[in-house]
Amino acid sequence: MPSSPTHSPTPEHSGPRRRSLLGAAAAAPVLASLAGAGSASAAPLPPSAATSAGSAAAGPRALPGGGDLGPNVIVFDPSTANIQGRLDEIFKQQESAQFGTGRYALMFKPGTYNGLNAQLGFYTSIAGLGLSPDDTTINGDVTVDAGWFDGNATQNFWRSAENLALVPVSGTNRWAVSQAAPFRRMHVRGGLNLAPAGYGWASGGYIADSRIDGEVGPYSQQQWYTRDSSVGGWLNAVWNMVFSGVEGAPAQSFPEPPYTTLETTPVSREKPFLYLEGDEYRVFLPEKRTEARGVSWGNGTPRGTSLPLSQFYVAKPEDSADTLNQALEQGLHLLLTPGIYHVDRTVDVKRAGTVVLGLGYATLIPDNGVTALRVADVDGVRLAGFLVDAGPVNSATLLEVGPEGASADHSANPTTVQDVFVRIGGAGPGRATTSMVVNSRHTVVDHTWVWRADHGEGVGWETNRADYGVVVNGDDVLITGLFVEHFNKYDVQWNGERGRTVFFQNEKAYDAPDQAAIQNGSIKGYAAYKVGDDVTEHEGWGMGSYCYYNVNPSIVQHHGFAAPNRSGVRFHGLLVVSLGGQGQYECVINDTGAPTSGTDTVPSKVVQYP
Repeated sequence: MPSSPTHSPTPEHSGPRRRSLLGAAAAAPVLASLAGAGSASAAPLPPSAATSAGSAAAGPRALPGGGDLGPNVIVFDPSTANIQGRLDEIFKQQESAQFGTGRYALMFKPGTYNGLNAQLGFYTSIAGLGLSPDDTTINGDVTVDAGWFDGNATQNFWRSAENLALVPVSGTNRWAVSQAAPFRRMHVRGGLNLAPAGYGWASGGYIADSRIDGEVGPYSQQQWYTRDSSVGGWLNAVWNMVFSGVEGAPAQSFPEPPYTTLETTPVSREKPFLYLEGDEYRVFLPEKRTEARGVSWGNGTPRGTSLPLSQFYVAKPEDSADTLNQALEQGLHLLLTPGIYHVDRTVDVKRAGTVVLGLGYATLIPDNGVTALRVADVDGVRLAGFLVDAGPVNSATLLEVGPEGASADHSANPTTVQDVFVRIGGAGPGRATTSMVVNSRHTVVDHTWVWRADHGEGVGWETNRADYGVVVNGDDVLITGLFVEHFNKYDVQWNGERGRTVFFQNEKAYDAPDQAAIQNGSIKGYAAYKVGDDVTEHEGWGMGSYCYYNVNPSIVQHHGFAAPNRSGVRFHGLLVVSLGGQGQYECVINDTGAPTSGTDTVPSKVVQYP
């Protein structure tokens, strides 16, 4: 490991589109078949949670597990009247509310729903409540389009679809999204169109654990990552299309067409999800797979464990950090219902196997410069489905997985971070030195967008200052679906050994005022993805960095990627792009790769390095 400080990456050495509980005893195994299974009773809580707090001396009264999901989790069943009217009402409110405060989770009980078109706006999640996607069928569509933004889908962020089967009315469902908009555990009995009507710009995106019976048409999508899924065909590629463990994926062909295809995903463990067993809400925890390929629910009965809702503290936005920490200390997991949570102290996850699951883009905002959430160096923590939004007082870090120097072996039961997104600025002033730090070994980060805002409120080179996006210090970390954009210095700094990244999408900060502002010693600009100088083993597949220096188009970025020139440090399928000639790259990685030039937005590519 390099000797650089945990949160301060080492200096680099030489070498036109947008945006204008747990405890094992608590986990009841789900058998190969759940036929005939009744409602499981809640497993006993750890003693700390069950202890009566009858006197002041015993401390605060114990918090209850389970309970109401709050007003912004809207649950439908097939007999619900006027479902379409309610969907339309929420969409009208959220369609263009890019930095608004509304947060919604639309949940559909198992059954069949006819004639629906669920249009999804910002901070809206739609999900089925069955154990399998095929338990909840919509004869209709779940639609994302870009009419609100004149047909430009590059700002269709922060929305999701999960655990549903769709029978699209036209035979093809439209899902025209950009970053932070996962399509997980879906079964489309037809095709999937990833472009907006009119085929305007789009900058996605992510599919996992899904089956698309027909063809996927990316059309104008600039890049996309698909993991552990099945597709009936894939139409085209623009800059960077990456597949791992996808049945029906196009063959490896980078640089032309730019398909990077891995037969399997090295390690994957699907995101936890809420479901109904009879009338009881439970949270399913899929098991870890190695060298995974195809969906995890192929026979309708996924493998994993299940927890009753009674083992979760069902948090509401008015809950304080003290309350969330008390629930964790009691041995409860956290279910964050939709809304915005201000935390004036760090939410500390200390217990192995803890689940923190957000619904409807629940959002944590740290007050007074604290770290929003921190995980101890323990096995099997699962963080999923929430947004961390920097506060106006600078935080040294926003999310920390493991303390500095963490060294425990978690290979059998890693911590997973899934659909956890980080934002600095945009909704208002925000500052953070480093957004996400991963110190624990074997952590799997599966789909994140870490974004220093380039538009919205509180945006400017020093206004929403954020030097580093993701810093990885732990060994044996895997990231699948890494989107990091616009940081003042390194977007990604990777110091740990044996790190692996499958798919990376980046834009350098738009708003650098001049060449001096980004100068990195003798190097022109900070690489988007920097592997530490002491690292001996690292590997990456399907990785792109783009520049759009619209404040000062004369800025030159030496390269998108920087890494030690060693045989154990390998990259496959790299590209850099100058968007409309607003700034240029001299090289792709280190001193290798052709420069970008002109205004034609043509990528410069390196097939293998070294």
